[in-house]
Amino acid sequence: MKVLVAVASKHGSTRDIADVVAEELQARGFLADVQAVTDDPDPRDYGAVVLGSAIYMGRWLAEARDWATRHEPTLEHMPLWLFSSGPIGDPPQPTEEPADPVQLAAVTGARGHTVFAGKLDPSALGLGERLVTRIVHAPYGDYRDFAAIHAWAQEIATELDAVRVT
Repeated sequence: MKVLVAVASKHGSTRDIADVVAEELQARGFLADVQAVTDDPDPRDYGAVVLGSAIYMGRWLAEARDWATRHEPTLEHMPLWLFSSGPIGDPPQPTEEPADPVQLAAVTGARGHTVFAGKLDPSALGLGERLVTRIVHAPYGDYRDFAAIHAWAQEIATELDAVRVT
């Protein structure tokens, strides 16, 4: 089965998470392609989709929202998982789930949504972004939990194994 791992990532941190998900799926025998939503991959070419986006100001990136809206009729009829990346700090803040994937999950019947902590690297930020992070006292660092990401991808693979059998 081919699985699309579609991702919207501003500075590459969320793309790293998508790559780990794809690697886990490939290790379980799935053909997993990681593609940026800005490349507009067609979900009809796949048997399942994992869609993820970075979170900024409590929202998915616009390109992720746009891609999901454009392909919503297809996504409604296939196995779909969603992930968000963005909370930072120890413990990660904010704790609220972003509204965009919650709404998308309700419309499409997505099998799950999870939020992973993100990474804030000042060297990857533009001047405006660095100013905003200083104003809000955002902590720099890599807060991603790769063990949790691997475990989540393994759960997806287990569910897809069941789909593959039926």
